[in-house]
Formats: sequence, C-alpha cells, structure tokens
Amino acid sequence: MTVHHHYWQGEFIGDEEAGRRLADLPAAVEDALAAVLETETVLAACDALATALRDPVHPVHARLAAHLPEGEDPAVLVELGGLLGRRELTRKLRRELGSATPGRLNRADPRETVYEAWAPVGLVAHIAPGNAATVAPLSIIEGLLAGNINVLKTSSADTLLTQHLMAELAALDPSGALASRIVVLRFPSSRQEWLRLMCAPADAVAVWGGEGAVEGVAAHVPAGCRLVEWGHRISFAYLTVDAWSDAGTLDALAGDVCLYEQQACSSPQVVYLDTEDEDEVFAFAERFAAVLATRPPAVAAAAAGTPDPAQDAELTTTELMARLEEHLGLTRVFAAPDGSWRVMADTRSPLTASPLHRSVWVKPLPRKRLIATLRPMRRYLQTAGLAGSPTDIAELSRTALAAGVTRVTPVGAMLESYAGEPHDGVYALQRYSRRVAVQADPARFATTACLDDLARPVVLPRPAGPLLGKEDVQEPGRQLARADAELYFRSGGSTGAPALSVFSYDDYDTQMHAAARGLLAAGYDPVGDRTANLFYCGGMYGSFISFFSVLERLGGVQLPLSAGPDHRATAQAVIDLGADTLFGMPSYLWQLLHAEADALRAYGGLRKVFYGGEHFTEDQQRTLRDDFGIEVVRSITYGSTDLGPLGYQCTESSGGVHHLHADLHTMEIVDPAEDRPVAPGETGRLVFTTHARRGQQLGRYVIGDLGREIPGRCPCGRHAPRFELRGRTGDVMRVATYFLNHRRFLELAGERGGHRGELQVRLDGTDARERLTVRVERAAATDPERLREVFLAGYPELRSAVTEEGLLDLVVEAVDGASLDRSPTSGKLLAVVDARR
Repeated sequence: MTVHHHYWQGEFIGDEEAGRRLADLPAAVEDALAAVLETETVLAACDALATALRDPVHPVHARLAAHLPEGEDPAVLVELGGLLGRRELTRKLRRELGSATPGRLNRADPRETVYEAWAPVGLVAHIAPGNAATVAPLSIIEGLLAGNINVLKTSSADTLLTQHLMAELAALDPSGALASRIVVLRFPSSRQEWLRLMCAPADAVAVWGGEGAVEGVAAHVPAGCRLVEWGHRISFAYLTVDAWSDAGTLDALAGDVCLYEQQACSSPQVVYLDTEDEDEVFAFAERFAAVLATRPPAVAAAAAGTPDPAQDAELTTTELMARLEEHLGLTRVFAAPDGSWRVMADTRSPLTASPLHRSVWVKPLPRKRLIATLRPMRRYLQTAGLAGSPTDIAELSRTALAAGVTRVTPVGAMLESYAGEPHDGVYALQRYSRRVAVQADPARFATTACLDDLARPVVLPRPAGPLLGKEDVQEPGRQLARADAELYFRSGGSTGAPALSVFSYDDYDTQMHAAARGLLAAGYDPVGDRTANLFYCGGMYGSFISFFSVLERLGGVQLPLSAGPDHRATAQAVIDLGADTLFGMPSYLWQLLHAEADALRAYGGLRKVFYGGEHFTEDQQRTLRDDFGIEVVRSITYGSTDLGPLGYQCTESSGGVHHLHADLHTMEIVDPAEDRPVAPGETGRLVFTTHARRGQQLGRYVIGDLGREIPGRCPCGRHAPRFELRGRTGDVMRVATYFLNHRRFLELAGERGGHRGELQVRLDGTDARERLTVRVERAAATDPERLREVFLAGYPELRSAVTEEGLLDLVVEAVDGASLDRSPTSGKLLAVVDARR
C-alpha cells in the first residue's frame, strides 16, 4: 500500500504529485488569496478540534494518537487541545493584533475616515523542527489566524501527525477555506530543490532550529521576504542570597531543570548567584546536586529522548573538561554515578551553554556586572528565572531585560506560558501580518465605520442544533466559569421577569465596538455631536452603561445624565451644556420633551435623537421634527441584554429596518410555530447565533421578536443583511379565540386615528367575557371614541370578537402618560399588560 506523506489543500498525495504541485505553487497561492478567510472560521474549527483533542475517547483523538512519535505520551494531544480553544486563541489575537477580528478595515480613530487592519503577508513557509511534535501544527495555526496561505516542511523522520492534524482541522470547516490555505510536506533537508520551490514565492519564511538550520534555509529566501527565526535560545536562573538559602527555591529550580530534560529553550542551563564569593558558589552547587539526585526521570523524558552518541560525547567531554579544571581551582563537579545528571560549579561568570540532559552550570554574577556579562550573548538569551524579594525581582527584571533577555519568570515557572505570550521577544502574529491603511474622503465616508461592509458580505459558519429559548440560555449562563463571568446585567423585564446575562470583559468590549460602528452608520458624528445620555441607570440594567461605553470608544462628547424624574433639571442641563443629541428610551424622551416643551423649543438646539429599547411611531417622529426641530430620529441599536447589539440602522433605514451585525451574528427567520425557514419576505421568529462570545455558546437563540427579511442590497452600499422588526411574540395576544397584535393597534391609531402618543393594551377577565382596554396618552389629544371606531373598522378579527360574536368588550381610554405601566428597571412601556387570572 502506497503511503502518501504530503497533505495538499485538502487531500493526501504522493511524492510525484507533490513535486508537480510545488512547481505551480505561485498559482495556487494566488487562487487561495482571492478569497478572504474570516477569523471566525479559524476560531470555530480550532475550538471544535480542541474539544475533540481534550477528550481521550473521542474518535479524532484516537485517530491522531496513532500518529504520535514512538514513546510520546498521548497526553500531549490533550495539552494541544488546551492551546487551541476559542478562549486561548481569542486572547492571543487580542493581545498580539489588538482585536478578535484584526483583518477588518475599521476606523483607526472613529473621528477620522482612516481605516486600518492587519492583512496577511500572503504565503508563509514554515520549516518545522524535528524534536517537538506540536510546534509544526501550532505554527500553521498562527499563520491561519493571520489569514495566510501556509506551506510547512516536516522532517523525513517525523510521523504524519501534522498532516493528519491539519486534515482533521480542515474537515471541521465545511466552507473549505482552511483546506485551501494548508500544505504540509514531508521531505529531508537534503532535497534542496523542493526547499527552493517552497520558499521562492513566500512572503515570510519561519524557521525553527539552530544557526545551521537557519543558514541552510536563508540561502533560499528571496530578497524582500521576511525571515522569521525561531532559533535555539539560552535561559538561566538568577538567585539572590536570601533565595538560594531557601530549600523551596532549590526544589523549584530542580523542577525547571528536569521538566523536558532541558530540551526547551526556556529550561535553565546556568544558575547565577548574586555573589562574588567562590566558596558560596561551590557550597550552593553541592546543595543543589543533592536535590537533583532525588529527582526521578521526568514523565516527558521519553518525549525528550535519550542522548544520541554525539550528545553523549558532548556530555562526557564537558564533564571531563570541568573536572580537569578542578585542579586549577576554577571548577567543582557533582555528578550522578550513572551520568544521569551533573552540576558544574564554575568561578567564571561568562555564560556557558549546557550540554543539557540535566547538566547545570552554577556561576557567580553580582548584579552590578549583570549587563556587561550577559549583553555579548544577547542574540541568544531568552528566559531569566528570578528568585528574590519583590524589590529584587523588580530591579533585576529591568536589568535582565536591558541585558537582552526577552522573558522573565519566577524560578519554578520558567517553562510555563500564557495565551498570547511573546515568543523570543516578538509577537508571532505580527511577524506573519502587515499593517495596512486606507484613507478615504471624509465627506463621502462619514457614516462608514468599516470599509469591508461595502466590499463583501461576511460569511460565518452555519448555525446548527436545536432552537433555544430564554431559559435554555439563562441557566448555562449562571454556570459560567469565573474567568468568563466578569460583567453582570439584568434585562429590563418589559416582557417578563428580569433575566440575568453574563459577559466577559473581552466580549463586552467587542460588542461595544460593534455598537459604536452601528451608531456611526446611523449618522452619529463623534466630532460635532454633543450627547445627553438619558438611558435608565441602576439595578444592573445595561443601557446607560453600554452607551456610555459606546461614546467612550467613539470619543464623543457625553453628558451622562441618565433618565431621572426631574424633567426640569434634565432639560436645564441639556440647555446649559449645549447638548444637541439625545440618547434614550422613546417613552422617556417623549415625556421629557412634552413636559419641558416650552424651554426646549426656545432653546432650539436639539438636532438628533437616537433611541433604543422601544420604537417611535412615524407620527411621533413627525412630531419630533415638526414641533422640536429635530432633524435625525433613528434607532441607536437593535439588541438584547443576552446577545448584545444585533442590528443597526444606516442613513437609508427607517422604522424597524436594521442591518445585521454580520461580523458578530448569523440570523435566521423561522416559522412562528415550527423550526423551518419562512418564505422570503414573510414574517417569522428572529433566531440569532452569536459567534463572538467567550465561554457561553448562544446558538439558534429565539429572541422573542418577529421580523422579516428585506431583499436586495441596501442603497447605502453595505452587504450586511437587512431585516424589519415586526413586533414581539409577546405582543401577540390570544383573546376571545383570536390572535390580536399590539402593533396592529399602534398602526391603526397612528395611520387612521391621528394618534401620536403612547399606547398600551390591558387585558382583564370579567364574569361574562374578557375585556380589552386600549389606553392612550391623553396629551396626544386623541378622541377615545373615535379611536374605538377606527380599531373596529380596521381590524376584522377584533370586530368579529366584539360586535359579531360578543366574546370581547373593547374599551378605549385616555390617561396621563405617567400612569401607563412601565418596567421598573428600564422604564420601557409595557406594550401588553395581561391581568387575566
């Protein structure tokens, strides 16, 4: 049976086919780069693979375990899974590239029409080492996160682990975008023609290995191509007098030495003592040797491998030379009889590489000479493990960094790492990326927050699984890990009891940036607008806090007043401080404007209103324009406490029409009664799947709103899908055998009855029949009897229930706006109050 050692864009191939395709590599790269790779595609596939790797009984784990190097512990796959989860990779993206979607051309400063992004360099050629099973696949993942095409060379002695791991990853992406960006070849370095073909079209070449490996590859790197060296490095421990006297420090140091048998670049090869006393050096070496002697072979010893003949020779030679220098009083050697470890005390300070395999130098180095001694080796320095007092650590960290060290850790943690940690002094993702910018005409792009919105639609993984309701989401949310549950909000409770929603700060930040982009699209001007934030605050309600955050990210002028009962004081603050833009709930803004109408009309400075949580009817908007001179009345966002911002209006949108935040969510519109799509243009339940959340999976969430898709591309030019809100499922009332809709009452009152105020429906049960009371705001000066006639004439189902069948009493009453029932948390008007028992 022929074994195909190469994985090329989704299929396993043999040597002959690989050679043919290598010759055509530039064309393959151009074809792959023509399509954009969404970061979410990488994250979703990696997260699914991570889940499989962390489960030892998962079929994927079993298939990959068969390709591990001989003697490698399968636990390495579990460790790899821990590095590929969404949380870890998202943190890496944020730390290294500043965003979980670094490839989108967003405004660098919201007040300027300059768009910046991290773009892939193009093709990254990776030359993997032969001594670390997980380095090769992780190197490709980094290339994918940066959006690149990746061709990787493994050693001819390596197993096919990387090839099969990448095949499993690509299989988790039904779009095929990942497969098109991955090539893994297995051939010896002596095959120079293949190496040349691999590097010739590359925009960056990443090499893992020593100076010889780098030099061998550098000869094939074309001019202008980045050479990214991940070479061998030397690390050391540095102990103050208090620390080296502590037995705990010696135990921790022994752990760093024995873990991976010093095969990692961060393993200590030298232990420096903050002293000039040679006797202290010899005494410490003897004490440390006694600790090292108690250590059994490491679990990872098999993976690290036993010394080969050349390494054995180096170990023997180094130890013998040190023993010879004992006669000169320069050294003292403490070693295991079987040669399994050795501690070599040396009175000379210059850095000396260790032959590894538990071979440690101990040297004196007073801190005043630290920079002078180590700086000549700065190209090779990596980790300094420090032990001392907090003051010592602070001082020595600065000194070690000045000497050329790129990484400082406590002794005992030298081999530990964290998601997004710089490697050898640089961020890998930045080395595989380019910072690009587009300057645009401020007049033509004033409302464009992201240039990509005009260029292409966002394609995210298709949602799958059952529909979820509020309870399905709420309970798992309460069980979130503490690392993901950092910010708590309660909903306004306008359609039921307030519900708790939990976010990580990273997710909150992502959502606030999205809401800020939506607000720019709606016509907000962060340079010229002066905004009064009049949303409700307190009780863990999120609107005021969220829009405070949005304005902060936009750099807009803000008056954080919040919604309060003293309308006169609020209006006076708006006037005195020159606010021209109002943020708030329609019901509160309506009350404020009418309560202080004379003062606000006389002020004449209001120009924009951005509202959320409820809707202004067309007649109400006309009142704002005609009576108060307000030029722009637009939705500030469409969203929910659970999901965050879902949609936004552009300058071409009105009423309930919104664009989807397509970089955060996918949207479905399903039948009101069944889990099936509605026909195009029909009204159904809005179902959202959120992709940019850490820790909490919100897939196919039935939010409780009704809507319909708006076909075609918006005149504003954006590709993001559009939808029109058509009310809430809770606004549909089952009354006297009929389904009646609050929105229909509102439309009839405005269109045929001339009502411009608020409207609320109350349901009561009586001994004889049910009663439906339409409560309208008295300030709108609408005749209740006239409205009753309008409702009966324009709503056939209502007319049947009231006049033809006698099942329902219909009452219309005018009341003060303040007496309408509202949510105590958010101040939202309760559209329907069902008081039936």
